[in-house]
Amino acid sequence: MAIQSAWNLVRSSGFWLGLLDILVVSYLVYRLLLLARGSRALQILGGLGTLLLALFVSDRLHLYTLNWLLRQIVPLGPVAIVILFYPELRHALEEFGPRFWQRGLSLLNREDLSEMLEAVVNAVSVLSARRIGALIVFERQTGLDEVIATGIPLDAAVSAELLETIFYKGTPLHDGAVIIRNGRIVAAACILPLTDRPRIEAAVHTRHKAALGMSENSDAIVVVVSEETGTVSLAIEGKLLRGFRENTLRERLTALLQSTEKR
Repeated sequence: MAIQSAWNLVRSSGFWLGLLDILVVSYLVYRLLLLARGSRALQILGGLGTLLLALFVSDRLHLYTLNWLLRQIVPLGPVAIVILFYPELRHALEEFGPRFWQRGLSLLNREDLSEMLEAVVNAVSVLSARRIGALIVFERQTGLDEVIATGIPLDAAVSAELLETIFYKGTPLHDGAVIIRNGRIVAAACILPLTDRPRIEAAVHTRHKAALGMSENSDAIVVVVSEETGTVSLAIEGKLLRGFRENTLRERLTALLQSTEKR
């Protein structure tokens, strides 16, 4: 009876229902932005925004020819949006399930994060010294389910020994990338998207192009060990940072992943 009375009170108050409506919509928009973050969707939205701004400015400045051309493009908007955003829309629908609501909730505490990073750094140091190529991807807010699906599921605790075994030449899993999610290795031998950047250094080989491509299409952090030189690099937000030592790699990864955990 008390619960029914409370519910009737809520229903009779338009203010509280309006507030609930705003909160639900805000949360949904926040979650959708998490899905789009680090992907090409935001870049495409930026382009559409520029197009609409040009349409407005050309109308105000009486640039009739330019305005007419832009108006021929605008009616194609709905169809163009579906075509341009097809991969992102499909990914959003796939993600609109348990992981959509859980992302960002399963966080590592400081001790677990430190232990996991220590295992990664130790493995990378050994692989670098032996000049064994490696790709290690840390998932952050952008979901990497499509990339994980290209590899072999593991769901194993992160350890230096396991990482060294995975990337050891001749093992079935040594080609491709390892994906780490919430402090666990979820898959190995994953295929990463190569960067489509037209101008790129000749010294950047396939493994590093894959790392760049991954960092361009998501907010993931990618550790790369060069097979030719043993150089350790990080790919972050489409940038390749080279020449990390054990201490500097540990410090940079700790700073990046701790900032993620605080979001």
